[in-house]
This record gives sequence, structure tokens and C-alpha cells, in this order.
Amino acid sequence: MSDCLFCKIIAGEIPSKKVYEDELCYAFYDIAPQAPVHFLVVPREHIAAASELSEENAAVVAHIFSVIARLAKELNLTGGYRVVTNAGADARQTVKHLHFHVLAGAELSEKMA
Repeated sequence: MSDCLFCKIIAGEIPSKKVYEDELCYAFYDIAPQAPVHFLVVPREHIAAASELSEENAAVVAHIFSVIARLAKELNLTGGYRVVTNAGADARQTVKHLHFHVLAGAELSEKMA
């Protein structure tokens, strides 16, 4: 999508602090971190939200979670981490491109909202 922020980041049109990339996904640090470690993992294919997943494109989510596990090991996130995705306006999804926030580096609040 030509007007999608994350598509522009993936394409290199907007700079980011890359954590990882491969043929299916791209990971980069959040510009407004909510934890000492906070990065996002997004599919390269534009999928607007979790609600847009289908049998045809859902395999990318399994791949993303395997990448998250690998990155957690590489970044030494031994205390654990949280993975969050928002879908739709009520969930406060601000960028309409499926993405997973990975938060770690401190004891996180029990509260999810």
C-alpha cells in the first residue's frame, strides 16, 4: 500500500532501526518504546490487521512468532517478553498494517490496557 507507514519502512523510504529482516517479515525498534526493549515485527505483505488473516496468508504469523522466539534468544530476553497485536479502532490500532509489538527488559505490568 502506497500510503502505509509500515510498507514505507519496509521499502526503506522511511528510516528505522532494523532488528531483523527476511523474505517474509521485517523487525524494527519502536520509536516510542513502552518498555526497555520494544520492537515490532511486521509481515512484508500488506495485511491490514489480524482480522484480515485468511487460510492463504496466515502462515506468515507462525513464521513471525518463530522469528520473535529467535530474536528473544539473540537479545538475551531471559526474563520473558510480551507479544501484543491490536486489531481495529477499539483496540487502538493506529497503523493499518498487521504488526506485533515485542516488549521486554523489565517486569511488565499485569494490566494489559
